[in-house]
Amino acid sequence: MAKYAVFVDLENCGAKVTTLNSILEKVKIRGDILLGRVYGYTDRFSDLKEILLSNTFQVVPSIRYGIAQKNNADIQLVVDALEVAYTNPLIDSFCIVSGDSDYMPLVGRLKAMGKFVLGISRSEAASNIFISACNEFQFLESMGGRTTAKEKNSPKQVKGQVSDELMDLSDLNKLVVNICEEQSDTDGMYASELKNVIMRLRPDFNEKSYGCPTFYKLLIKLQAKFGDIHVKNDNYNVMITLTSKAGDAGEEETQLTRDNWREAFKAQLDAYKEGGFDRINPSILKADILTTYPDFSEKAIGFKRFSDVMKQLEKEHMVVVEMDEQKTMLVKLL
Repeated sequence: MAKYAVFVDLENCGAKVTTLNSILEKVKIRGDILLGRVYGYTDRFSDLKEILLSNTFQVVPSIRYGIAQKNNADIQLVVDALEVAYTNPLIDSFCIVSGDSDYMPLVGRLKAMGKFVLGISRSEAASNIFISACNEFQFLESMGGRTTAKEKNSPKQVKGQVSDELMDLSDLNKLVVNICEEQSDTDGMYASELKNVIMRLRPDFNEKSYGCPTFYKLLIKLQAKFGDIHVKNDNYNVMITLTSKAGDAGEEETQLTRDNWREAFKAQLDAYKEGGFDRINPSILKADILTTYPDFSEKAIGFKRFSDVMKQLEKEHMVVVEMDEQKTMLVKLL
């Protein structure tokens, strides 16, 4: 199991509770977090206190001095990450939550030491150099936007967040599906491994809370009620795989046409805004639309290219099309 150190640039990730929860879930599914630090903390991020304390994160405050205020935090992050890499042999994986190209030498040094580096960033702030340097890279919008669009009005708990409130069966089923989707092994995962991941995400989890004497009985209950997983008991080795239903959730959606595509795009854009994002890369938007509507194509809704779709959304005052310093298209959410 991977042992992670997580370093978070709060300014880069947007410093939202839901966003930080998504980051922690992404890492905890992969392994244990042995050490976590956040940089740039000020009183305006006080709503993060509970999640930071419950995950034993150390806070590095932002000291405002001189014209290079951001560089101060960046340099401190690099120094701390290298110190951990050289002094803590238990940690074999690093998660850097920032897309700044200035961190590329840090990533190179960590990889040269045999460490695995997971990069996470908003698409608008992600440097192509940093993305290519990491062993694996995830866009924040892709981690949270897809589920938020369908569940933005739901009062239920954010996935991965620890609280006194018991997840209902529907939430638990979604969590199990999400964990299984993250596994690279297409043959499924052992029930013991699955429970260990759930316990990392929700230390208060107990199958008896759902009226089941064993975890196996709870999995059978989820299988019968939702049909998203398949449970196989082979010589006391319980394996869980996803059914085709779980991987093809978009099939129940209406195909996008010239008449209804605006509503689908608006729902996804609203999901990003509720997730705390101001700007996104259009490629992220297209990927999330394709996740919900696998048969989507620009021609089906009357356009030649996806950039033409963005320009139409701009005309309808839903976004503003911009270009960053690398001449990459970004869309500002309105």
